[in-house]
Amino acid sequence: MSAIEALYIFDEHNATILEHVYRGRPPTASVLLPLYLSHPSPQPSLIYLPNTHPPTLVYSIIQDRLLFLSPSSAESEPLLALEFLHRVADALEDFLGSPLLASKIESSYDVVAQLLSEMCDGGLVSNTEPNALRDVVEAPNWVKGLLGGVGLPSSSPSLNPSSQTPFSLPRPSLPRAPSAATANPVPWRRANVRHTSNELYVDIVETLSITLAPSGRPLSALAFGTVAFTAKVSGVPDLILQLNAPGGILNTISLPVFHPCVRLGRWKEKPGELSFVPPDGRFVLAGYEADLLGDDHLASFTSTSSTSKSLASLNLPATPAVSVSLGPTGADFEVRLSISPRFQNKPSASTASSSSRGGLGSRSASAFSATGTTAHPHIEEVKVHIPLPAAVRTIADLRTSRGDAQYAPGDTGIEWRVAAKDVAALLASHHGGSVSASATLRGSVVGEEEEDEETAPSVSLEAGSRWEYDEDEGGGYQTSSSVEPAQQRNGNGKGEAEAEQRSKRRVALNRVLMPSSATVSFSVKGWLASGIKVDALMVDAKRSKGLGAGVTPYKGVKYLTVSRKGVEARC
Repeated sequence: MSAIEALYIFDEHNATILEHVYRGRPPTASVLLPLYLSHPSPQPSLIYLPNTHPPTLVYSIIQDRLLFLSPSSAESEPLLALEFLHRVADALEDFLGSPLLASKIESSYDVVAQLLSEMCDGGLVSNTEPNALRDVVEAPNWVKGLLGGVGLPSSSPSLNPSSQTPFSLPRPSLPRAPSAATANPVPWRRANVRHTSNELYVDIVETLSITLAPSGRPLSALAFGTVAFTAKVSGVPDLILQLNAPGGILNTISLPVFHPCVRLGRWKEKPGELSFVPPDGRFVLAGYEADLLGDDHLASFTSTSSTSKSLASLNLPATPAVSVSLGPTGADFEVRLSISPRFQNKPSASTASSSSRGGLGSRSASAFSATGTTAHPHIEEVKVHIPLPAAVRTIADLRTSRGDAQYAPGDTGIEWRVAAKDVAALLASHHGGSVSASATLRGSVVGEEEEDEETAPSVSLEAGSRWEYDEDEGGGYQTSSSVEPAQQRNGNGKGEAEAEQRSKRRVALNRVLMPSSATVSFSVKGWLASGIKVDALMVDAKRSKGLGAGVTPYKGVKYLTVSRKGVEARC
């Protein structure tokens, strides 16, 4: 059976801030860290160390610049150990606050020790749900004050001191397991949850990973979605979330994963319908992967379908295109950024009056920096990254039609930033229609080979030339040619041929210095690349407990699509 032997946490300076051993005699933190750092960076999540006794597997994650290591001397399940490390990091961040700092762990070691003991008992992973941990772990003083200020229980009922009679001696309060009467039947939800305002929020976030061929045709297009849910409802609510997509939910998503609260039988019976009792607070309800090109996109490469149809099916907010080897010497390149007019930013008044969908109200604009709805998607700042080969010494004559480009000699790429106001101005100046608005970036590459060729003296060793060294003239080589005038005329033609060859050689050298791709980063509010929508979010009054008669929770839905260098155009 898989077991966790120990947990070590190191700060950004590789200093040990926590050692917690669960079972056995694993290598100490001072022994394990040098062996881990000896591997070339970036270190993988799983490293095998054969030089230890016995040979050890090391699982690692990095969160908020803190390094989490867990050794294992026996065969274990890698996903279990890595997921446990992620759960520990999330629990520490939940109890100690975000971001997770070394000083917070050192100053609250009593809370950290309780968490680690509850989450893993004798090396066996037991309780890792945040809501269940709040019932059995004493929170820090500042967290208790914060929870008490908003009307939540400031400490766990199981940790409160027992009632004392006037004649009884005081005794310390020790943690004890909740009794059967007070135990929560739902392990991922806290008992006796109370909220003054009942609210339910759904946030669907998709991250793009798209690769475009030099012709502009998409080679692959994937969207990785996350359904984030926020439940601030009293009692034990029973919810139903209905998802839909233009081509059917089963034809749109693949590889779905769900929180343990989701009833899988209901999903199999009615695809697209999620029935669950939510944890208290914010959590990840589900995740999925969507192929934006469809299952038959590989067969389309053998057909004669046009590129425009393939691009129209994606309907991307921003796409790059790279043109290289321009100019007489092939040293110039151009990157063209195209922005779809569909994502033109609208005034906030129009977005604020957008209608609800499926009985769901729109959330307030304070949840995001700018509004964005399905009717009027809002595109944020666009960034284009152009990677450069290592042989490029500098970029000459770098200029853009919109935005600002940043490059310094020695950088590995060019960062072109088009701010939101520049995007709005670009789309406002666009005349409309289906043609996208575009901005350009141009530059010239300069490499070591090109500079050495220009500065080197031109020497021609021709037959019939005699070389002499004259000291009276200050030193230097001189030639005296015995070539006939007719031969000199032939030499001029030969010089032109050599000049043409040098020009071709320079173009070939500059071609090696050209960028090979460009990636685009952006975020769009109110739009999902997969087309998934929330049809309804309902509360099952028959199954819910403690909600109160006539109480209707406020519901809101937000969509967000993010590309972190996810749209790549190759050339």
